[in-house]
Amino acid sequence: MLDVDVIADPAAAVVALDPVRSRLLAELTEPASAAALATRVGITRQKVNYHLRALEQHQLVAVAGERKWGGLKERLLVATASSYVVAPGALGAAAADPARSRDRLSASYLIALSARAVQEVGDLWREARAKDKRLATLSLDATVRFRSAADRADFTRELSEAVTTLVARYHDDTAPGGRAHRVVLAAYPQPRDQEDA
Repeated sequence: MLDVDVIADPAAAVVALDPVRSRLLAELTEPASAAALATRVGITRQKVNYHLRALEQHQLVAVAGERKWGGLKERLLVATASSYVVAPGALGAAAADPARSRDRLSASYLIALSARAVQEVGDLWREARAKDKRLATLSLDATVRFRSAADRADFTRELSEAVTTLVARYHDDTAPGGRAHRVVLAAYPQPRDQEDA
């Protein structure tokens, strides 16, 4: 089971976003039968089976085994990931695109950049998994509490200069076999309910 998977297919996104099916996905972090799920979620086994077939058709759940129960064989299913993200590309032409934003300091630009990262990394990761390879990535996550707006502006300037210097030092358009990597840095106010966490 993957920690997180990116749903790129619009039809799979529709299936996963159904409230009953998303509840079933959340319940399937461990293998379970339709009968066990029906008891947990409070709907009939037949309806659970209907929803499980839709999830299975879109590779959101997989068979984890079988067990005999009475005179019957019961399939055990498990979600293919612990959690899911819908790729912006599932929205087609309506997907977020940073190229459509003029204000590089706006929240909409940051959201579009983040959406592009989800789309691109999701596609690259899917390709890497199909080839049984790892995908080289780097993620940094930090919290900084500024004393003032002036300190925030100074931090922004210094960070921009540092990144520009590093990019200039390591970027080589002529490197044979070299591979371009995207670097996206973002800063936004931490939600108040997470400030003391």
